[in-house]
Amino acid sequence: MAEAARNGRPGANVAELTVSELSASIKRALEDGFGYVRLRGEISGYRGPHASGHCYFALKDDKAKIEAVIWRGSFQKLRFKPEEGLEVIAQGRVTSFPGASKYQIVIETLEPAGAGALMALLEERKRKLTVEGLFDEGRKRPLPFLPQVVGIVTSPTGAVIRDMLAGFTERYPTHVVLWPVRVQGETSAQEVAAAIRGFNAIEPVGPVPRPEVLIVARGGGSLEDLWGFNEEVVVRAAAGSAIPLISAVGHETDWTLIDLAADARAPTPTKAAEWAVPKHSELVERSEQLGFRLGQRIRRRLDEARAHWRAAARGLPRPEDLVALPRQRFDAAEKRLVRALISNTQAHGKRLARVSPRLQPRLLAVRIEREASRLDRMQARAGDALGRLASSRRAVLERLSGRLNPAGLSDRVSRGTERLESLSGRRDAAFVTFLDRRRQRLEADGQMLASLSYRSVLGRGFAVVRDGDGRAVRSIAALPAGQRVEIEVADGRVAADIAPNGPPGGFATEGGHDVAQAGDEPVRPRPAAPRANVATRGRSGSGGGAGGQGSLF
Repeated sequence: MAEAARNGRPGANVAELTVSELSASIKRALEDGFGYVRLRGEISGYRGPHASGHCYFALKDDKAKIEAVIWRGSFQKLRFKPEEGLEVIAQGRVTSFPGASKYQIVIETLEPAGAGALMALLEERKRKLTVEGLFDEGRKRPLPFLPQVVGIVTSPTGAVIRDMLAGFTERYPTHVVLWPVRVQGETSAQEVAAAIRGFNAIEPVGPVPRPEVLIVARGGGSLEDLWGFNEEVVVRAAAGSAIPLISAVGHETDWTLIDLAADARAPTPTKAAEWAVPKHSELVERSEQLGFRLGQRIRRRLDEARAHWRAAARGLPRPEDLVALPRQRFDAAEKRLVRALISNTQAHGKRLARVSPRLQPRLLAVRIEREASRLDRMQARAGDALGRLASSRRAVLERLSGRLNPAGLSDRVSRGTERLESLSGRRDAAFVTFLDRRRQRLEADGQMLASLSYRSVLGRGFAVVRDGDGRAVRSIAALPAGQRVEIEVADGRVAADIAPNGPPGGFATEGGHDVAQAGDEPVRPRPAAPRANVATRGRSGSGGGAGGQGSLF
């Protein structure tokens, strides 16, 4: 150090620091020198919360840029969420991130940079939702005339709900269902949207009546106070409501995006109550007017019908004139019917008198006798024909009976039996030949298996070494000191332990026999180690088991 100082190099006597120590010093200097700051800038590079819940982006102006981070706990408490390109005022503390050698601001509170930024954000969101068709007039529905149940989404403690209930009481008492929400604050937008969706989810028949019209109400306030009703989630919930919805947010001069998406926009909450239900006295007066007009119309219609019927009656002929001609025709037909019946009777009498002489019993008896003799002749002819047919059939049967000899059938049965016995003998011979071929093939496969088995290798003086899990050992590197192994030779198996003080990979049997590594000089067994001390597993012979071939691997 002294030599370096004598050489005159600048900073030669400064103490050495690590990178971590220098970064920590810079971090402390930034935090102590600035502390909390209030910073104005435009959000850049915002892509939403990270998977961890933290937000990372940058604040910039026309000349500089600073990295910014919002921790998850602070982000959940923010009243305004960051958006790309939004000019904001951020308050937080300046610090550094040693892992990337950069300084940054940790934001704790965030707010738009004035009403101008809010209006720009509002206009941008309005254009976006207009393009999607959420504000089209064609999708808006008319309000029901006389709803039995009205759903209200507002704060249960404000003056708005009291004014609306008073309006319902004065105009037309109806069933009101209140869904309490916060109408200002961080969670107001989510609560209002959930209330609209909740009213739509109510079943038409259930313990809670389903409203026929909804009212989203809030008193007046600044743009910041009403900002929750400009959130996209509220607008989409209002546009997707299956129940007609009235927006009554703020005073008459205030407007929000939910006003554009609702089916109707009331200037005040009280006016929304008036729009939802008609006034009872006006209904009574209107009913009386309609009843009076209906009575007048019915009387006028009856007078017109009565006059029309009288005029039509005057044009109709008298009933006597209508039935006079038919009555005359009836009398004439009656006179003709009497004369016609008498003439008909006389004509039938004359015809019967002409036919009666021909109707005698003797004629019928002659006809019966003639038909009886004819029947007898036909019966005799049928008997003769039946006899001739039987004779011809009997002759045919006698000719065929001579050909039906049992000897021919016996010959065919004998020939079939002989052929069956011949085929049976051939089958037995073929089966024996098949079994011989299969036996010879099996013996050949057994000889090939015996020649390929590793036990033939063991018979030539080799051995198989297996570890404690029964796997074959292929390298001495897999045999640590003290490892328990099993050695299989041609006439049995022995257990052995790797010698802890021997060469790497060396091992010794339980009886004290040393076993050399592959490639070394053979180790002579110790004379003092009797064979009885070698531990075996109770298996001997080349089979190692019940005639199994075993596996080299």
